[in-house]
Amino acid sequence: MLNMETTDKTRAPKYNVHIYLESNPNPNSLKFVTNLVLIPEGESFDFPDADSAAHAPLAQELFDIEHVERVFYMNNFITVTKSEAVEWVEIQDKVKQHIKQYLEEGKPILIDDAMANGSAIQEDDSESVKKIKGILDEYIRPAVEQDGGAISFHSFDDGVVKVLLQGSCSGCPSSTVTLKAGIENLLKTMLPNEVKEVEAVGV
Repeated sequence: MLNMETTDKTRAPKYNVHIYLESNPNPNSLKFVTNLVLIPEGESFDFPDADSAAHAPLAQELFDIEHVERVFYMNNFITVTKSEAVEWVEIQDKVKQHIKQYLEEGKPILIDDAMANGSAIQEDDSESVKKIKGILDEYIRPAVEQDGGAISFHSFDDGVVKVLLQGSCSGCPSSTVTLKAGIENLLKTMLPNEVKEVEAVGV
């Protein structure tokens, strides 16, 4: 894969960009996978509306396309969520071509990387939080990314783990089932004396 500089505001050399589409469990989200590394490994950027994309010029432009409701960046893909008012066949080509043209012109993906994913283990984390973050990173994050989304640790208090679901996971009809049947069961099995429940925030 080619590697793109994500924070340089200068015009980069043009790239030969290839994009293919992948569906995911959320029927209103579609994953636009490129042959470029857009975001450093382990980081993700979620834009639930145009106002949140002030530092993400491509996301801002995608919000200008009618019926685009959410944009998510991660690694080599962009997940776009549409409104229920249209079918993907009506707008997917327009979204794909816009992303392709933007990337081929070498424009920056981000102009400020201050919103990097905060799920990395910190020195001042409790032992329980370190274990939870480790499990999320090793066992859960890869599967969620495969579906065009991301999961990050939010908080842990009194046995309740709160996680942030982003990208295609946000608003997905099956996200509650995934949360309870998958994530919660795994954490309760691996940390039976510490985790009692898992809740999602920002869904």
